[in-house]
Amino acid sequence: DLSGSITTPDVKLNLGGEFIKESTATTFLRQRGYGWLLEVEDDDPEDNKPLLEELDIDLKDIYYKIRCVLMPMPSLGFNRQVVRDNPDFWGPLAVVLFFSMISLYGQFKVVSWIITIWIFGSLTIFLLARVLGGEVAYGQVLGVIGYSLLPLIVIAPVLLVVGSYEVVSTLIKLFGVFWAAYSAASLLVGEEFKTKKPLLIYPIFLLYIYFLSLYTGV
Repeated sequence: DLSGSITTPDVKLNLGGEFIKESTATTFLRQRGYGWLLEVEDDDPEDNKPLLEELDIDLKDIYYKIRCVLMPMPSLGFNRQVVRDNPDFWGPLAVVLFFSMISLYGQFKVVSWIITIWIFGSLTIFLLARVLGGEVAYGQVLGVIGYSLLPLIVIAPVLLVVGSYEVVSTLIKLFGVFWAAYSAASLLVGEEFKTKKPLLIYPIFLLYIYFLSLYTGV
């Protein structure tokens, strides 16, 4: 009679100067060519980025651009050209969405309409600027037009208070439109337009009048 026992050989791996004992299953898989099933990938440091960094959202940059638009006077010392020269998407989108939300008044269709006007209105200004000889990108126009809606957001609560006074309400609306149009035009209408500036300032002014009409329900 044959009797006895078979012991499993211990297999040790030398990893970094330390010996690690492998199990029978691990040894079996490696001998059959399935060792790749046991491999573990190292964590990629890029996968651990914060969500805001992953989405390319710089809150400090957005806050600075908001201040540049709300206070367009050169004497305040803001580098307002950063709104045009360093365009972003999330800041203007947030401003447009916020303007859309305060414009609801039960008409939910106005949200998509405001976003549509922002996109295609900016495209119209961009095409007109290029035809007139301006060197501006569509992303820059999109950002400037979006950020410059902030003055209309500022006057919105004031209109709720003085809405019953027609003359005062009209003056505030005109002030808000001029404020928004000036903020946008001072960034988009450069010296390269020379005598053609009114041809670009006028449609920008009309665009913000249309935005305000969507808010007031006119």
